[in-house]
Amino acid sequence: MPEPRIEVSPEDIARVVARFYERVRAHPGLGPVFGRHVTDWPTHEARIVAFWESAILGLPGYRGSPVAVHRDARDVRPGMFAPWLALFDMTLREELPPETAQAWSALAHRIGRTLRAGVTERETLPGGIPKLI
Repeated sequence: MPEPRIEVSPEDIARVVARFYERVRAHPGLGPVFGRHVTDWPTHEARIVAFWESAILGLPGYRGSPVAVHRDARDVRPGMFAPWLALFDMTLREELPPETAQAWSALAHRIGRTLRAGVTERETLPGGIPKLI
């Protein structure tokens, strides 16, 4: 197994993902959007666990294109990423030691910027001005 980028275990990742998606489902803005696209929560969460295991631990198993998935959903807006990251940061702080939470948060924010840029490229007004909501 490669050296992890952040000191977390697969169990930590699964716990964070499960807690995060509990919050997402209850969120008034994010919950309905996810609810339109996720019909099988256990499968979705397992896929996201595999994503983080790949990104953090270097484990094989994740196949996919997060930017394409979020872009193709057609109802993910750039303004949704701030609350998404806030919920994720809250979950990290509650579930992990501070240094670990901070390191994972930094990675999540970098990934979030990439996702937001992918959505923003599709969602622009005339002259290339991004639609923020």
